[in-house]
Amino acid sequence: MESTAIAAKIAEIEAEMAKTQKNKATEGHLGLLKAKLAKLRRELIDATTKKSGPAGDGFDVTKAGDARVGLIGFPSVGKSTLLSTLTETESEAADYEFTTLTAIPGTLVYNGARIQILDLPGIIEGAKDGKGRGRQVIGTARTCDVILIVLDAAKPLPMKKKIEHELEGFGIRLNKRPPNIVVTKKDKGGVGYTATCDQTFINTDVVKSVCRELKVNNVDIVAREDCTVDQLIDAIEGNRAYIPAVYALNKIDQITIEELDLMDELPSWVPICASHRWNLDELLELIWKKLDMTRCYTKPHGKAPDYEDPVILKHGKRTIEDFCDHIHKAMASELKYALVWGASAKHQPQRVGKEHILADEDIVQIVKRS
Repeated sequence: MESTAIAAKIAEIEAEMAKTQKNKATEGHLGLLKAKLAKLRRELIDATTKKSGPAGDGFDVTKAGDARVGLIGFPSVGKSTLLSTLTETESEAADYEFTTLTAIPGTLVYNGARIQILDLPGIIEGAKDGKGRGRQVIGTARTCDVILIVLDAAKPLPMKKKIEHELEGFGIRLNKRPPNIVVTKKDKGGVGYTATCDQTFINTDVVKSVCRELKVNNVDIVAREDCTVDQLIDAIEGNRAYIPAVYALNKIDQITIEELDLMDELPSWVPICASHRWNLDELLELIWKKLDMTRCYTKPHGKAPDYEDPVILKHGKRTIEDFCDHIHKAMASELKYALVWGASAKHQPQRVGKEHILADEDIVQIVKRS
């Protein structure tokens, strides 16, 4: 099926879902429609791949630094101004749409970490279906550690909803965690389903219908939490990107204090004005929190700790072995033990091995085998 025909079919199913009342009686039907939608989106990516390169390809920007943050937003919301303000990188800004036509990188140093900031071209409606540079924009967004969604303070909620819809359609899940569903593919035996807790939305019939639509014929599925049909589909597809997001409410100089107070109460939202450099400290603090990185300082034997150049460890990679690998791949194999000062140590210092998990701003001294 051609990409235009697939896109039309997607629109047809989305329209049917929009007019279908959500209740217990329609759950199975909606679940089937969602599975069809997931399959069509996969086919759309495959169809456009033949014309424009590998599925989900983004812009050719080499990852640099300790983390990557992508600026996403509709045209003319101030992304280029924000990049220039945060990183002193020249990204053309103007009062007309589509100033940025490719991904423009800049580097910000914050808390000792080098953070790459990418200004991506303005997203448009239909990006998930291949319109404009949508596939490249969203494909690059999937490589980011945090997505910074820039919204116009004059109309933030409609923009937020539309952008989330585009990102969701391309398999990006913002500020969510993967569902606790174990999917094990097998060679034969059909579809097996087990739930270790009560389920509100899925049952054996729903699971089998979804698997049939997705052409997954031999699989064992174990649901370990109360899951939705969307989460079931995500787990079966297995290619979703779960990325933290921050919402920058830009151009707050153009709205009233009352409007600002309402927006300031929303989670993960930061009101800013990039052109006037208002409230950028709060924005950077929230980005840092979402990145969830750990700073550790090296302490050479007989010397003071090096507070100028911390070792930056990412979420899930915080052991002494990870610390060693970050400095040099051979260091872990030469490790005898490490001395740690800081929050992770039971006493100061504590002698630890490779498996010890470090905390933010710990000080580490590596002792090698003689």
